[in-house]
Amino acid sequence: MQGNFFSMKIFRYGVFLLILPYLLLSQTGTTIIDSILSNNIYRTYRLYIPPNYSVTTPVPLIINLHGYTSNALQQQLYSNFMPIADTAGFLMVYPQGKTDSYGNPFWNAGTVPISYVNDTLFLNQLIDTLISQYNIDAGRVFMTGLSNGGFMNHYMACFCNRKIKAIASVAGTWFNFWPSCNPGKIVPMLHIHGTADPTVPYYGNSSMLGADSTVQRWITKNGCNPTPSYSMVPDINPTDGSTAEHFQYFINSNPKSIVEFFKINNGAHTWPGSLYIIGTTNQDINASAEIWRFFRQFSSSDFPNNVTDLNFNDASISVYPNPTKNVIYVKLNETIKSISITDLAGKVVWYQNFIGNKNFVSLNISQLEKGMYFLKVNQKMFQSLRFIKE
Repeated sequence: MQGNFFSMKIFRYGVFLLILPYLLLSQTGTTIIDSILSNNIYRTYRLYIPPNYSVTTPVPLIINLHGYTSNALQQQLYSNFMPIADTAGFLMVYPQGKTDSYGNPFWNAGTVPISYVNDTLFLNQLIDTLISQYNIDAGRVFMTGLSNGGFMNHYMACFCNRKIKAIASVAGTWFNFWPSCNPGKIVPMLHIHGTADPTVPYYGNSSMLGADSTVQRWITKNGCNPTPSYSMVPDINPTDGSTAEHFQYFINSNPKSIVEFFKINNGAHTWPGSLYIIGTTNQDINASAEIWRFFRQFSSSDFPNNVTDLNFNDASISVYPNPTKNVIYVKLNETIKSISITDLAGKVVWYQNFIGNKNFVSLNISQLEKGMYFLKVNQKMFQSLRFIKE
């Protein structure tokens, strides 16, 4: 569970309460607290509407996900996008994660069965709901987040991405057990990470990729030139205990940077530019301002979505028993044409084509070693298709 990976509390409430009045005064728009019914559970969110929002003008939407143990209010105040939204005119939504078995709010980036909580479904339903209620440019929906929220950014972009134009992850990488990432389109990505991060290690560990490897994955998947445009960020605050380097990666002659990376030398598990200092927090950049600068360059016509058939609800498929020993059954509400099984490293360990009009099959997996595996049916990665071989 995430408790092993994101054990650091993001907020120490005493200091947080000291800066709370200032942050509340810095906004001039309106925050609406609401909820939607998702998978028979009411899921809450905070929506920030800037004062210049008009129903006659389509505006971008940014989803901002909190870290493990944190919550929507803390993420709203910690990242402090409100003054930027007030000027730029975009809507900002801060969804609330459900609690795990330890009682801590989290995002299910493939770490627990979706029967426990289906966050991919919730986030996509939230996007649809807000588009139906506000004049949002559906081609300019972006996602950002911190730590566990950053992991969820990458997860959504890889496996559940019909609606998100670009992502920006702060101190959140990839879990090693994810299957091969296949977003089906170019997904512009900005990553920010401190080299002294004690919670999500910069160089990774047995459970997660490092920051450099994460960036390299997106460079490859987006077809970017591997040689970056590089600059050392001016050290405008020499007392913050850190410096920053900036890497930008492009596709051919496209003037827009498709992948960007801010390497925060000696930076901790923090949001650069934040007024709330919880460790070595770089003040040479403002992460929120850089994220919006990155997002705003992309329009609805950039990198159109060619993913046409992703399933977020998984009500159409059943896989049982799980865990299993020798046989697993797969039932789908459409014809099963092929099934592949991959291990945690993404290696295909079993594959079969099916002939005829079958929507129910049994698989003999006695030859597989014990462990966790992923199924892909008809080349589609349904979110529920993860099983354990005992």
